[in-house]
Amino acid sequence: MPIFIAPEGRELEVKKVGADEKVKRHLKELGISEGSKITLLSSSGGSVIVVVKEGRLCLDRQLAGKIIVA
Repeated sequence: MPIFIAPEGRELEVKKVGADEKVKRHLKELGISEGSKITLLSSSGGSVIVVVKEGRLCLDRQLAGKIIVA
């Protein structure tokens, strides 16, 4: 399921990042890649806030839709 419809507050595993290579590389540098653990904090409005490692990231809904988690 895309990260923006995942349950809030639960640790999830990234299964797939469906973006072009440049975006994938940037997300990997931020800690979001296949197999990494992230937690959805909020998905209200047009953005999504996630916890990656010990930091928080704000992603737009379009990019968040390309991150598939389980």
